[in-house]
Amino acid sequence: MNVISTKLHSRIDYTTSILFIAMPWILGFNDVLPATWTLIAVGSMSILMSLFTDYEGGMVRSLPMAAHLNIDIITGLFLAASPWILGFADEVYLPHLLLGLFEVAAGLMTRRVAQSDEADTLEHSQQP
Repeated sequence: MNVISTKLHSRIDYTTSILFIAMPWILGFNDVLPATWTLIAVGSMSILMSLFTDYEGGMVRSLPMAAHLNIDIITGLFLAASPWILGFADEVYLPHLLLGLFEVAAGLMTRRVAQSDEADTLEHSQQP
C-alpha cells in the first residue's frame, strides 16, 4: 500500500529529522545522553540521506528511493528498540518508540519510485 508520494515523503523526512534533533529539548529529557544522542544521530543521518536521495527533495540525487526507504525501515526499527538496546528505557522510551514506528510506517507506505521517474518509464515504454 504505497499511499505516500515521494514528494510528500521528502517533506516528512526534513520535518521529522528536525523534530528528532529537537525532541530531547522539547520533551525535557536532554539530560539523558544516550536518548538525546540517539535522536540527534538519527535526525542528522536522515537529513544527510535526504539530501542525497533521488526524489523531489534531494539535492544530489544519487541514492535510489528504494534504498532510502529500506534504510528508513531499518533505522525506524532501531529507533523503536533503542531504549532497550541502549539501556535508557527506565528514563525515557515513548518518543523513540513512537518516532521509530512512524519511520517504519512511512518507509512501508511510500512509493518506491519518484513520480518523475514513473513518468519517464511510461513515456519510454509507449514509444515505438
